[in-house]
Amino acid sequence: MIAPLAFVVGLSMVKEAVEDWNRFLQDMKVNLRKVHVHKGDGVFGHRPWHKIFVGDVVKVEKDQFFPADLLLFSSSYEDGFCYVETMNLDGETNLKVKRCLEATSPLDDDTAFKDFRATVQCEDPNPNLYSFVGNLDHDRQVYPLEPGQILLRDSKLRNTSYIYGVVIFTGHDSKVMQNSTKSPSKRSAIEKKMDKIIYILFFLLLVISLISSIGFGVKTKRDTPKAWYLRPDDAEDMYSPKKPAVAGLIHLVTALILYGYLIPISLYVSIEIVKVLQARFINNDIHMYDEEHGIPANARTSNLNEELGQVDTILSDKTGTLTCNQMDFLKCCIAGIAYGVRSSEVELAAAKQMATDLEDQDEHDEELANVPRKSQGASWGNEVGSEIELETVVTSKDGKDPKPAIKGFSFLDSRLMDGNWLKEPTCDVILLFLRILAVCHTAIPEPSEETGQYTYEAESPDEGAFLVAARELGFEFCKRNQSSVYVRERYPDPEQPVEREYKILNLLEFTSKRKRMSVIVRDEDGQLLLFCKGADSIIFDRLSKNGRIYEEASTKHLNEYGEAGLRTLALAYRKLEESEYDAWNNEFQKAKTSIGADREVMLERVAEKMEKDLIMIGATAVEDKLQKGVPQCIDNLAQAGLKIWVLTGDKMETAINIGFACSLLRQGMKQICISTANLETLGQDGKEAVKDNVLNQITNASQMIKLERDPHAAFALIIDGKTLTYALEDDMKHLFLELAVDCASVICCRVSPKQKALVTRLVRQGTGKTTLAIGDGANDVGMIQEADIGVGISGVEGMQAVMASDFAIAQFRYLERLLVVHGHWCYKRIAQMICYFFYKNIAFGLTLFYFEAFTGFSGQSIYDDWYMLSFNVILTSLPVISLGVFEQDVSSEVCLQFPALYQQGARNMFFDWYRILGWMGNGVYCSLIVFFLNIITFKDQSFRSDGQIADMAAMGTTMFSGIIWAVNCQIALAMCHFTWIQHCFIWGSIAMWYIFLLIYGMMSFSGNAYQILVEVLGPAPIFWLATLLVTLACNLPYIVHIAFQRSFNPMDHHIIQEIKYYRKDVEDQRMWKREASKARQETKIGFSARVDAKIRQLRAKLHKKHTHTNAMSPL
Repeated sequence: MIAPLAFVVGLSMVKEAVEDWNRFLQDMKVNLRKVHVHKGDGVFGHRPWHKIFVGDVVKVEKDQFFPADLLLFSSSYEDGFCYVETMNLDGETNLKVKRCLEATSPLDDDTAFKDFRATVQCEDPNPNLYSFVGNLDHDRQVYPLEPGQILLRDSKLRNTSYIYGVVIFTGHDSKVMQNSTKSPSKRSAIEKKMDKIIYILFFLLLVISLISSIGFGVKTKRDTPKAWYLRPDDAEDMYSPKKPAVAGLIHLVTALILYGYLIPISLYVSIEIVKVLQARFINNDIHMYDEEHGIPANARTSNLNEELGQVDTILSDKTGTLTCNQMDFLKCCIAGIAYGVRSSEVELAAAKQMATDLEDQDEHDEELANVPRKSQGASWGNEVGSEIELETVVTSKDGKDPKPAIKGFSFLDSRLMDGNWLKEPTCDVILLFLRILAVCHTAIPEPSEETGQYTYEAESPDEGAFLVAARELGFEFCKRNQSSVYVRERYPDPEQPVEREYKILNLLEFTSKRKRMSVIVRDEDGQLLLFCKGADSIIFDRLSKNGRIYEEASTKHLNEYGEAGLRTLALAYRKLEESEYDAWNNEFQKAKTSIGADREVMLERVAEKMEKDLIMIGATAVEDKLQKGVPQCIDNLAQAGLKIWVLTGDKMETAINIGFACSLLRQGMKQICISTANLETLGQDGKEAVKDNVLNQITNASQMIKLERDPHAAFALIIDGKTLTYALEDDMKHLFLELAVDCASVICCRVSPKQKALVTRLVRQGTGKTTLAIGDGANDVGMIQEADIGVGISGVEGMQAVMASDFAIAQFRYLERLLVVHGHWCYKRIAQMICYFFYKNIAFGLTLFYFEAFTGFSGQSIYDDWYMLSFNVILTSLPVISLGVFEQDVSSEVCLQFPALYQQGARNMFFDWYRILGWMGNGVYCSLIVFFLNIITFKDQSFRSDGQIADMAAMGTTMFSGIIWAVNCQIALAMCHFTWIQHCFIWGSIAMWYIFLLIYGMMSFSGNAYQILVEVLGPAPIFWLATLLVTLACNLPYIVHIAFQRSFNPMDHHIIQEIKYYRKDVEDQRMWKREASKARQETKIGFSARVDAKIRQLRAKLHKKHTHTNAMSPL
């Protein structure tokens, strides 16, 4: 038994070593990246990342990642600033501006570092991405350092030719690595449960071995003295009647070895083979191959294949995972008039789903209703359909699109395009609207050599979309310097565009607290103007009395845009008087140059004084472009019964808008926002007060959900990173988890990488259910490692998430197929395979125990040693592997059409104790039939025509033949999907038994089995009849069980199999669609939930209309 065990363990070690080696190679790929390092005397040379040390001066060029945490010394810009993309750290795609110290900005070429000496003193390594404390000692002066001068590892240099910096933290001391968690060793829930079953079988082995040992001891004491021919007076300890206890203990070793076949050691080898082949199928799935980037799916470990079929909660990053980092200007409203005729992805998919649902509903009504009711139902359906037509938006009223697609600009409306806005009655308002788009921002233009137009590096992606929209509509932002922005206006004369200068006097920056940004400019006519854009609620509160002319109409359009999943901003302006501005500016400069803790509060107070009495002119609606198929994927995953949480480093407003775009949020869903935004001015006891406040918010929200009586009510929990810090503390985290589990969707925004990992751990440990984390950046590594299953997106930005993941896919939409198809298949395959393995080993192993008991616990095996060795290795191994690799209860297309089938895995319906014990009981029954039916058949009678009775070799071979037939026929009955491979393996294994028997019988060392098939058993009809009888008797209960279940208590896949078998899916498409609709899991998120809510709303509206009409009609 030691050799097989060593082989199994060794094979598993080799497999794990290969997977670890592949991970090591990917790590080395990152560590071997090159960077310019100062070698001395102003000379820079290449050096790999893993050989960089603290104190090294490095030069990083455009679009390169920073190899360590750096202190910025200088950049290619004279002012010493640079642009950094931190998507791998916090998930945000907008660029961050970093500025160096004035003292180091002259160090802008290689030779400047020839004699440079300085000392940096700073904080110890820590995981906080947004703080840094330190100072620089240079030329006997000490300069304080701030986070704005620190460049973090794994962020990328953008829009800057090069920078110089000194290494502060490297390797595991860097902030991104401080946010990482230790890579855990992951095992699937099925494997853990399988271990428990092995313990049960081992306990069973000990029990029957003890029974055998006690029986042998009793037999030795009682019967050995009577067997005078054994010379009991001179017997060895094993047969001495004077030492029955010693004899029993010695026999215990024999019994443990004999019954060792109960422990399926070969199961581990078979599972490893099956999982590796399953992983190959996942890797080679053409439907998960991204043709655009040439990236296939990649199962980086095969240990968790079946876990894919048992996921309960998905925790997803947003940027780069759900979205493709692209904003498109889609609609706008100016002077209360809506412009833009294209529909958003949300609108198109919702309208399509509504039409399908209404069609199915009408067909269903026609089938069930009688003639009078039928016409009434049709009328109802037509009215709802007409209502929906009014609700939906036409894709294009202008025929074919006049231009090819422009990145960031999906707007289409002939009233504004090509200068036609000049013909509009509100053209003066439109002119101001477009100028605000072109001027109110912090972006930098870059000329494009390919198109000749300008592209924009903006701090936020929607800001970039506004500038592209302004450019396409005739107002091209073309230049910026320290004091002005320049806009090239093509209208009113497109042939002679005019370049206008707007002097930037003040910039009031956007913050998540302010939710707005403003610029104060002086135009070429000398007019002072304040341009402001921000959240509609913030802008509306600051409008003057005469600035609300378009408020009502704009509010209606903003609500429509929000329902369509678009991100909205309101635009307003104000004309300023010179005296008013001068007085305000003095106060603003004083606040700006103040030093102290209340500087930000002073600036906010001064800004409030200027941002008032605004005049509303319009609003924008941009679409945060989701990755292809994301809304449909989320909808199908929701129908599969999966809960989806979004964990993002983005601002709360951004996260909420993406929630709407993905249909994780919808109009009518009650949003529970837990925040500490209004508690920042508390005193010294502030922390306890904030904590109590957060606790009260959580408690009140939980109470509100419990008191809700509407069965269709849906709640969404939205929480930011600061609040999450309190919510994740030990005395509050379980209350937070209870609230989150009761909500339909959960969005955590402004969270750090470590918080992502902590939330994932809380969900995994708190719910006890399988969690899956998916992300694409280094900021997602912690949660990917912490989850039961980690999935990395193989995006174009870095590979850290992929290297830490268990599975890698190119786009989020492939997650649906990975889970709903491969997860469903792998779970059922592994579960059935393990159950069958225990069944066949019990059926085989217990016959050895019965025979030993039948022969007075003699320790004699009924089977030849070569039979027993070949049982698991040759005669039953291939069919069970084919079950684990090729079995399909339904096809992949059906899995996607009926996502609710996924719940069979999530509920563990095929590997619960009821099913496990059922298969083990079937094995016990089969062993009883094989042994006693053969004993009854052969005992006390001849089995050949010459009167010869069966000896132990003939009896053992017949029993073994019955087992081979019974277990292989059983696996054939358990399979739902057959190819030539399964047929070859199953029936080939049975044929292999007879070939083995024939060849083995010819060998001189076969002993009593010499020519046993040809000369002894083959000519005896009772041998063949006994084999047939045993096979039928062993499998009859399973046949009865499955027939009863399919007839009276069928499972979902049984019904689908029957429909497919009788081709009803082809002959009766209406019925097939209806069954697919009925099979949807009831959900409160996704397109389906949004459509259901919309239909309920329309039906209620029509019902109210009919009721009112009936009440008004005369009696």
